[in-house]
Amino acid sequence: MEWNRSEGPIKTRREGAILEVTLDRPKANAIDLATSRIMGETFRAFRDDDSLRVAILRAAGEKFFCPGWDLKAAASGDAVDGDYGVGGFGGLQELPNLNKPVICAVNGICCGGGLELALSCDLILASANATFALPEIRSGTVADAASIKLPKRIPYHVAMDLLLTGRWFDAEEALRWGLLKEITAPQELMAKTWALARLLESGPPLVYAAIKDVVREAEAMRFQDALNRITKRQFATVDRLYASEDQLEGARAFAEKRDPVWKGR
Repeated sequence: MEWNRSEGPIKTRREGAILEVTLDRPKANAIDLATSRIMGETFRAFRDDDSLRVAILRAAGEKFFCPGWDLKAAASGDAVDGDYGVGGFGGLQELPNLNKPVICAVNGICCGGGLELALSCDLILASANATFALPEIRSGTVADAASIKLPKRIPYHVAMDLLLTGRWFDAEEALRWGLLKEITAPQELMAKTWALARLLESGPPLVYAAIKDVVREAEAMRFQDALNRITKRQFATVDRLYASEDQLEGARAFAEKRDPVWKGR
């Protein structure tokens, strides 16, 4: 795939092992079926490209990150239950085996499916002007992914408040409940996001893969069962890590008091 794409609703830019994915669909960056399918293809290609280690998801403009589903497209015939593509809505929610870090940079309005898209990322940074909501309740629909994810991320009563009322909340409240890693000034959002991406780019990709695999699979397992699978190397990512050059490199670098050189193999 061409990693420097400047046309269409999804733009990409590569720097080193980092891929920046920009949702750019004026006026509000709402997602229709075609855009969702492009996002899925983009993140699948990112997943499968061994030369890429970290992705950034951002949106164009200052007013909107993403309001979620494009209601105007739906009114024109885009079925809500249509083909969202390989990764489900927004290309991330249902993409299997995405064992690389994805950072979300939120500016402006982030609501409905847009917030669910952000929750599909591993780390979220937001500008101080970001606002959030799950307003599906007001249109008689279910915030399906958020109903599953949110009570596992923040206190149950807070998640239920947000789901049942659809009220808006600001970046400070999102940070307080642990949804965000950091709040930045609007003009500093991308610089801070790229600094974090470069930090992760320098880290051990096989360890990241094992962490994401274990966290995802262990969610539905008892603690001891999950731990037994790790120690017995029954996770493919864990088995690959412990048989890798990188695992030996980490030990050698520690013994030699130097920074490790990760090769992802």
